[in-house]
Amino acid sequence: MFSLSQRFQHISNQALSFAIFAAVFVVATTWAQLYRDNVFELSSSIGKVDPNINVRTSRYYGSVNGKPKENIRLTFDLDADLTPLFNWNTKQIFAYVTATYNGKLKKDVKSEVTFWDTIITDKAKAHITLDNVKSKYTIWDLEEKLSERELTFHLNWNIQPWIGSLVYGETTGQTLVTIPERKVAPKKSKSPATESEAN
Repeated sequence: MFSLSQRFQHISNQALSFAIFAAVFVVATTWAQLYRDNVFELSSSIGKVDPNINVRTSRYYGSVNGKPKENIRLTFDLDADLTPLFNWNTKQIFAYVTATYNGKLKKDVKSEVTFWDTIITDKAKAHITLDNVKSKYTIWDLEEKLSERELTFHLNWNIQPWIGSLVYGETTGQTLVTIPERKVAPKKSKSPATESEAN
């Protein structure tokens, strides 16, 4: 005759085994559906990228000892249909626009920065259409970070499931943007008349 503790242990082991089997089944079917829907080949369109460069001397913008730093924000259009990412195991989608560039410190290594992001909790809102939207984030100290003034924009996504690990991906559309050189206004030279007046 089994004791009460032995029966409890037996039932607990069976419940744990069933939970592990159910979790593996959910994860496997989720991945199978993602591949069936070809979600790793989703396309997007990022257009009308308009960079806005400004120079700040504030420490909030990365300035040190009052040295001016070149910063960039931008506006852009975005069109992407992420509805295939939603299935019965999808809790929410984290979508974000990034730009990759060649850094000055390691030119053979791509650096990446995020300009915009959003969280999508409903399949009905997974078709993203944005016109002339402003970036949420800024690249600080542009001159020190970029070896070339070119940024390649991508739309990335991250599925946060109810069960299982996070799933990361990137849409196939990319946009290459060349950041224009900042125009520095020439210093005004004082006329001889102004200098004599000052003396």
